[in-house]
Order: sequence, then C-alpha cells, then structure tokens
Amino acid sequence: MTVTPGTTTGAASGILVLAGTPIGDIEDAPPRLAQELATADVIAAEDTRRLRRLTQALGVQPAGRVVSYFEGNESARTPELVEALVGGARVLLVTDAGMPSVSDPGYRLVAAAVEENIRVTAVPGPSAVLTAVALSGLPVDRFCFEGFLPRKAGERLSRLREAAEERRTLVYFEAPHRLQATLAAMAEAFGAERRAAVCRELTKTYEEVRRGPLGELVLWAAEGVRGEITVVVEGAGEKAAEELDADELVRRVRVREEAGERRKEAIAAVAAEAGIPKRDVFDAVVAAKNAPC
Repeated sequence: MTVTPGTTTGAASGILVLAGTPIGDIEDAPPRLAQELATADVIAAEDTRRLRRLTQALGVQPAGRVVSYFEGNESARTPELVEALVGGARVLLVTDAGMPSVSDPGYRLVAAAVEENIRVTAVPGPSAVLTAVALSGLPVDRFCFEGFLPRKAGERLSRLREAAEERRTLVYFEAPHRLQATLAAMAEAFGAERRAAVCRELTKTYEEVRRGPLGELVLWAAEGVRGEITVVVEGAGEKAAEELDADELVRRVRVREEAGERRKEAIAAVAAEAGIPKRDVFDAVVAAKNAPC
C-alpha cells in the first residue's frame, strides 16, 4: 500500500497540534488554544515558565505532561515526542509567541511526524509576520519572509544584497540592539530611499509602527529601540528604477572601487541603488572597458 506523507495510518494514531500563541495581548488567544492546553496528552513548550503564565492567564489546568522543547534540545527531544505520537498521544507544540516553526522550534518535529505518517494540524493564531505586513502600508499582494539576518556584518550585508532585486515585499525579524546596524545595511544594499516600516511591540501596550525611507529610519533607530521587532521593506519592483545612463553607472562603480570595494560588490551596490538588474551594470562596465580610447 502506498502512503502519502502526512496521512494517518493504523500504525500511527496520534496527532501533532501546532498552536499559535499571542504575540502580545493575551486576549488574542484563539478559543481552541485553551481547549488544547487542557486536553493534550503532552505539551511541548519552548519555555515552560511562559507556558505556566499563559495557562494561568487563560484559566487552564493542563492535564497532560509538560516538556521543554527549545533550540538547545530540539534535536534530542524530537525522537521522544515522535515515539509518543506513534503510541497514540495528542502532542501540543507551543512556542513563546506566534506560530511554531516560523523562526521558532517546530520544523524538526513536523518533518519527523510527517515521515512517520502522523497527522499534523494547527490551531491558527496571531502572527507577527502577517500583522506587520498588514500594518506596514506597503504592498501585500506578494511578500516573502526572510526571518533573522546573520549577526556578522559582512554576512548580513551579503544576504541583503542577494535580495536587492527581489520584487516582493520583504519581512525580517531583528533584535532591538542590532536594529540600527541592520537598517544601515539595508540602506546600503537596497538604497536609502527604499520605503520600509519598523513594527515593534505588536499588539502590546507600547505598539509602534515607524514608516519611512530606510535612510530616515537609520537615524531614528540611533536613539535606541526596545521590544520585539519586525521590519517590512518595499520590494524593488514597487517603484520605478532610477534613470541612469551607462556612463553614470560606470562612474558610480569606479567611485566604489576607488574606495576599496571589489568590483563584484560595487556592481551589486550600484544596481541596488538604481533599482536595476546587476547584469545591466556589469554590461555597462564591460562596454566601457572595451570602448576604444
């Protein structure tokens, strides 16, 4: 018999439930969350202390076993939870805020459960990604989630330059103490005039959405920003590319090269500034090099 991954067979009668938890306001908790917390056989929580506060706020007394499931023990604990699922247990996975697996623990467990043909379902709940996109004021018809950027400056800038020509709206998570450096790198990779929105403390008492060009947001963030941060950035295709002739493109590349940048990096940066494909800038540089004196 051929089994499609994700379907339930007689050998695996358990069920894995991914439950979204409030990203701020506890009243945003979906009604089903309380029911699942009260009836699950096993609750795998990113932080058991936060889980305790959540259940107290919801007036729920879990009947099942509570185990920790976080980045540090995710690989080791996954087989134990899969064993419980295969044995018929209803396992509830919750993270500190938002939806499990979205920049949070969960992917390994979901993949392992699917491999064992265990049913996986979800209790939909609040999402910082969707909330920030909706509040940003930027196009929402097409967007992509990029998660957290690398912590090292060089790797971060390289990742951003790879996304400079992306036409969809971009969504990133970032820690508050790295926000200004990240916005500065975005301004360098995407251009200082690219529109963006910094969303902090969503649904909480001090919720704030700061909108503007990346260059302005860098200056604003210099004063220090606190709280949970989601950054939404306009896609390259949502505004007209800057009209620059070939000579100006070549001049800008040369200026960057003279400042110490490698040609490949200079071409990528100029393309991002102008909102055009890197190939166009590369072709202009090659043509200038081969032009007769």
